[in-house]
Amino acid sequence: MTLPPQRSLHDTDTAVYQRWRQINDWLTDHRGFWQPAPFMEPQPGWVGQNPDLARWLGQLGGEDCEHFENNPGELASHVQQWLPGAADYGRLTTVTDLRPAPATVAAATLAERDATDMPGRKRLQAGALCAALSPLQHPLLDWCCGKGHLSRTLFRHSGLAVTGFEWNPTLVEDGNRLARHFGDAVTIRQQDVLQQDLCWPDQVHGTALHACGDLHRKLIRDGARQGQPRLSFSPCCYHLTEQDDYQPLSARAGSAHPALGLSRHELRLAVQETVTAPLRVREQTERARQWRLGFDGLQRAIRGEDSYLPLPPHPSRLLHEGFEAFARWAAARKVLALPAQVDWSHWEGFGAARLRQVRRYELIRHLFRRPLELWLVFDYALYLEEAGYQVRVGAFCERSLTPRNLLVDAVRG
Repeated sequence: MTLPPQRSLHDTDTAVYQRWRQINDWLTDHRGFWQPAPFMEPQPGWVGQNPDLARWLGQLGGEDCEHFENNPGELASHVQQWLPGAADYGRLTTVTDLRPAPATVAAATLAERDATDMPGRKRLQAGALCAALSPLQHPLLDWCCGKGHLSRTLFRHSGLAVTGFEWNPTLVEDGNRLARHFGDAVTIRQQDVLQQDLCWPDQVHGTALHACGDLHRKLIRDGARQGQPRLSFSPCCYHLTEQDDYQPLSARAGSAHPALGLSRHELRLAVQETVTAPLRVREQTERARQWRLGFDGLQRAIRGEDSYLPLPPHPSRLLHEGFEAFARWAAARKVLALPAQVDWSHWEGFGAARLRQVRRYELIRHLFRRPLELWLVFDYALYLEEAGYQVRVGAFCERSLTPRNLLVDAVRG
């Protein structure tokens, strides 16, 4: 088989590069709106520069905030009178619809009776991804496969043998037990995929459903270097990386000017969504955010310094013990001496007021989540183009099923 020539490292004419470039320039032009985090900076610079926008946000009710949080396209339409660049939001975030017909998705999804230990949402996500990849023509590799939920879905749909890589021995054992029980030709191997000299099966279709950060980037690099025939993955948790600052994978993105430059903290913005989280989880998250903001106000007052002190993850029990217990835990972790008398109700109320403000200012920052995610995903696509793959990028399911609904599908030769 004769492979097509690799893309020139300086080829700027591809559709993928043009999409990436447009998003890169837009994010660069508007960095003042998304780089400052209102949770840490009570008054981001754009607030003083755009007082009318800040006033409009301030008058929004709680239901308005929730609506715009879940419908960023509508928010963009409302704020473009103060933020003209928001008019480009729809054009920049539109991607190819890779969702097959509902009947095709249903046929590719494991029946509930066969989905032992598989959460319902994960079952539907695996079916949607599998259907979007049809037809499947090569033996399959499920990267970071857990118990093999995607592995078993791929086998049932294609009849092709599936190998899974998973580092957790308990999940490996459970996954192989499930495959044997249901008679699926799935073999899960205990494997650290970050291992430098990782040995892949020959000529396989590498797949991954929501592999995180460095894990999915290793899939991209390894698969392309070995010339695997097809790589298909839905990325997640881009910020889970050992690098302090993100380095683009592709030569074209890496050499572009202006360079966006993203820290690990800024990468986290791409996945800050709770659209599919249960109500109880969302309520607990909001309570924790309120208490952290209350402590933030307290620590600034005690230290006499108007700067944010990051806290480590808190024990879940603290959410049931009240604000004072939380604040005392936080002070101990930051080695901060508390005054003998603290008006705990005042600082708890302060946190509630700050959270109300943060939720409104964050609407503007969150407008840049999807563009930032697409900036990353199109960089992956560029890298694969440079390695000789034909790449498509699009949505494989509804956002309500998972906000991480982007699929990169790369075919070599």
